[in-house]
Amino acid sequence: MKIIAGPASTALSEAVSAQSNIPTVSVVSKTFPDGESYVRLDGEVAGKSVAIIQTTCPPAQDSRLFQLAFLADAAKRAGAIKVSAVVPYLAYARQDKMFLTGEGLSVETIARMLKAAGVDELFTVNIHSEQTLTQFPFPAKTVSAIGLIADYFIKKGHQGAYALAPDKGAMYIAQQAQSVLGGDAGHLNKTRDRHTGQTVQTAEGLNVKNKTVIILDDIISTGGTIVGAAKILREQGAAHIFCGCVHGLLIGDAQKRILDAGVEEIVGTDSVPGPASKVSLSPLISQVLKGAN
Repeated sequence: MKIIAGPASTALSEAVSAQSNIPTVSVVSKTFPDGESYVRLDGEVAGKSVAIIQTTCPPAQDSRLFQLAFLADAAKRAGAIKVSAVVPYLAYARQDKMFLTGEGLSVETIARMLKAAGVDELFTVNIHSEQTLTQFPFPAKTVSAIGLIADYFIKKGHQGAYALAPDKGAMYIAQQAQSVLGGDAGHLNKTRDRHTGQTVQTAEGLNVKNKTVIILDDIISTGGTIVGAAKILREQGAAHIFCGCVHGLLIGDAQKRILDAGVEEIVGTDSVPGPASKVSLSPLISQVLKGAN
């Protein structure tokens, strides 16, 4: 096997290569003056299985998806016998249901595009709904990085912290963290307006007084859910409030709003490179590739 280092995940690819002892193939990439993408494999892949590591997070998710597709096509044309796409953040994964007449299923469109480009299987990290992957036209699997995030907080001295999910649907995330942290776990109650996206949170039966609490979620986008959760935790008397997420999109001033709300630290992974990317996915992806090799 060889790792193809996608332009959006070069540093992560090198880290995975170092941990797994799987060699990398560099990629030459550029953007033409008209905005179109160009990629070229700078190494041999003939007769090899390859894993393209390429996150597709904002702000250039469309370009990154096209780069991924172009790399898959280039690998197959260069003689690769199998192409695995390792996509830490899978763009459009939350567009997996139709609510209004005239909508499509964007994530399924992306999956068909990748299939046509030559992708044979896909691995992603903490997709919003695992059920989505059952609709893909090739084998697709999600793995969880919550344990890595919990390990980070233990190393910071927060063993036994309360693992809090922002809603009941994310309780499985809090439970994954709880199994590492060793403390209690619970969730807020949340309802969302399907048209405006506005949410209302409540904390019925929550006991966090004088406790260190870590709010855990798969994705933080605008930060509204975390800001609301932090407000409730302060009202409930939490001693310290932290936030851990796999995909820290942190759109606009989300990071400032969360910190201003009383959260002491935001911890994300390098699925979305940025100031909150304090946990590397390289151990997790290395394990995935060793199992697939």
